[in-house]
Amino acid sequence: MKEALNITEKKLGEGAGERKYTTQMDAARQGIITPEMKAVAAKEYRTEEEIRDLVARGQVAICANKNHKCIDPNGVGSMLKTKINVNLGVSRDCKDYDIEMKKVMEAVNMGAEAIMDLSSHGDTQPFRRKLTSECPAMIGTVPVYDSVIHYQRDLETLTAQDFLDVIRLHAKDGVDFVTLHCGITRKTIEQIKKHKRKMNIVSRGGSLVFAWMCMTGEENPFYEYYDEILEICREYDVTISLGDACRPGCIADGSDVCQIEELVRLGELTKRAWERDVQVMVEGPGHMPMDQIAANMKIQQNICMGAPFYVLGPIVTDIAPGYDHITSAIGGAIAASAGAAFLCYVTPAEHLALPNIDDVKQGIMASKIAAHAADIAKKIPHAMDIDNAMADARRALDWEKQWECALDPETAKAIRDDRSPEHDDTCSMCGKFCAVRSMNKALNGEHVDIL
Repeated sequence: MKEALNITEKKLGEGAGERKYTTQMDAARQGIITPEMKAVAAKEYRTEEEIRDLVARGQVAICANKNHKCIDPNGVGSMLKTKINVNLGVSRDCKDYDIEMKKVMEAVNMGAEAIMDLSSHGDTQPFRRKLTSECPAMIGTVPVYDSVIHYQRDLETLTAQDFLDVIRLHAKDGVDFVTLHCGITRKTIEQIKKHKRKMNIVSRGGSLVFAWMCMTGEENPFYEYYDEILEICREYDVTISLGDACRPGCIADGSDVCQIEELVRLGELTKRAWERDVQVMVEGPGHMPMDQIAANMKIQQNICMGAPFYVLGPIVTDIAPGYDHITSAIGGAIAASAGAAFLCYVTPAEHLALPNIDDVKQGIMASKIAAHAADIAKKIPHAMDIDNAMADARRALDWEKQWECALDPETAKAIRDDRSPEHDDTCSMCGKFCAVRSMNKALNGEHVDIL
């Protein structure tokens, strides 16, 4: 493997307007600082050289397909701000792409760094192309879903070449990262049968690959033809998000043999991708008891050599349908503080229905709170600045400044307006018993009036 640490100091030189590299990782290993690296460095309060070197080592991924012209680049890595992904897309029961586009724009306006189109019905390409032509966030897809839809054929009739052709189609359309379930093999079939999981495989893509192997008797095409997939990703600079097909679907299955064995294989696949200068993210657990989360993050960092970890939750209890944005935020905060780089949001509709716009908002807010709390714990540069500004505004009872600092100012303001206080310098909870008001007056030598 080309060693990431042995970076040749190669500059663009003549013809600087021409792209002298295939992928962000290739550029970084040549010593080239790309426009995307410059943008990430500015956002993260890091030097451009630091970002370049992290990309060269595979510890930061800048998911930026060369065909996604309107992208606002972001870096994904445990030493950077924790990023948020929002899953969207139509299904057979909910088919309105216009509504999905409204969700996309709402998500972007609320600060989501990535959108995954998980559409499982209809003509998906126009929506996908609309995303990569209009949406500045990173765009991800799961090509195995689209394979069945694209060809309009039963799963077992699809060939390995069919799957590879859909990956290429998504890459040409400008998709920045693709989730590929490369880590399960025919050996996994026997493991699932032998170990008797409570929830078997709950990954939608993983279950499709598992079913395809069972019906055809063939090896997982995403594993068998991994080298061909790497060439596609290298050509378009698509980041591979190595899907965790065996992620636990209930807390009882957390950290079991199937999950860990797949993770070991994902570590091997990470190394093979880096040999081709292809960027990698590794996906992690869905449901998991709180006391196992930090250990899982450390195991992944070791096995996958610090590749960015993308966790789907983790959801820390199975009994809160309708509130899984909260169970997920608890797990996400723990995961990100222990090294996860990328949180996939979970909405109140998880396990129940396709999320509506309000569900999307609640899911994003829960994940953003978890991510920000983790960034403070990890001492990410300037993460606490906004919290300090909020504290100053609260001490001064400056409500307008508090709205400026709030993650969701509209909701905060609406709550106060709905239950407005008698005196503007208090709230309707405490009134003149307000501790902040009393302390301000006392420290200023003023009379503290209560009644």
